[in-house]
Amino acid sequence: MEQSPVTFSFFLIFTGAAAVASLALYTRQPLLIAYIVLGALIGPYGLALITNLTLLQDIAHVGIIFLLFLLGLDMQPRALLTTMRNSTLVALASALCFALIGAGVAYAFGFSRTEALITGLAMMFSSTIIGIKLLPTTVLHHRHTGELMVGLLLLQDMIAILVLVALLGSRSGDFEGGALLLSLLALPLLIALAVVFVRLVLMRLIQRFDRFHEYIFLLAIGWCLGLAELAALMKLSPEIGAFVAGVSIASSPISQYIAISLKPLRDFFLILFFFSLGGSFDLGVLGSIYVAAIVLSLLMLAAKPLVFRFLLGRLSETPALAWDVGLRLGQNSEFSLLIAYMAAGFGMIGKEASHLIQATAIITFVASSYIVVLNCPNPIAISDRLRRD
Repeated sequence: MEQSPVTFSFFLIFTGAAAVASLALYTRQPLLIAYIVLGALIGPYGLALITNLTLLQDIAHVGIIFLLFLLGLDMQPRALLTTMRNSTLVALASALCFALIGAGVAYAFGFSRTEALITGLAMMFSSTIIGIKLLPTTVLHHRHTGELMVGLLLLQDMIAILVLVALLGSRSGDFEGGALLLSLLALPLLIALAVVFVRLVLMRLIQRFDRFHEYIFLLAIGWCLGLAELAALMKLSPEIGAFVAGVSIASSPISQYIAISLKPLRDFFLILFFFSLGGSFDLGVLGSIYVAAIVLSLLMLAAKPLVFRFLLGRLSETPALAWDVGLRLGQNSEFSLLIAYMAAGFGMIGKEASHLIQATAIITFVASSYIVVLNCPNPIAISDRLRRD
């Protein structure tokens, strides 16, 4: 029987990931970096053992959706609203600061005004995946640090959605304000629909059949992916829909069982995400943008912890907590990559500008992971003193 290309791709990815991860652990390196390196090594621009990343990227996106769903399961709605309300000024001020730095660097290296503007917009956000992946579970669940990080990341996600809507409206040259207004109205509507459905249908099903664990597992996956698809239809991101799905059942006694059951599934998809991230980067373009990418990456790695430290300090947070959050949010975001792909696809920026954004994201992903792993408590710390699950 002929072997499926998807099966062969999975064989290469997970067998290769196991080998590279073993080497990373022996050399005391973060596992996230191993997956990115593997993608660059055997992807289309490396040894070309895997040449079509489109399907893998689509599958890997499910990992981000599950990550946000599990995140929502750990957030009590009232505490989350309070944290987001307190973090709004920090999120807006930091986003503006990072946008100005990114646009200034891109313009200084000869990119056009439009390319500089979009580069600046792509610099505004931090990675939800890396931020949450490297946060100890006990901190995420029970401490102010976790609540503060989640609030900031969610506010950044909302800003990112507005940027994506603006790009969609500007591809023909005329921005459609109505699309932006509809997106702002869609989130409250999505939340209301989720709350009503959970109260009238979902909680009754859970209470009636909670002893059938397989059914609860399937129900959770269906609810997560269903609300993610509904959010996409409402012109929001699937990640926002998944997070709302998690928060809507966070108060249920069964929520922690669901969270524990879905973690292995989440990790499976996240390995694919980091692999596709490394595999999608065209190394041939690097020669023309590497200086700008290094300069921009260093500025982001330095500016983000400093800006968050200053702003959170003004918010009356302790210096230790402000530094910890700043270091954990010291990288670019998956939304940076999405902005680069979308803007390049619409012809708004050239290939060099797109790869400048991508290279900066990858460099900051790698460097920030090292910084957090070596200096902050996290589940994959090299030091036993810092390792917290």
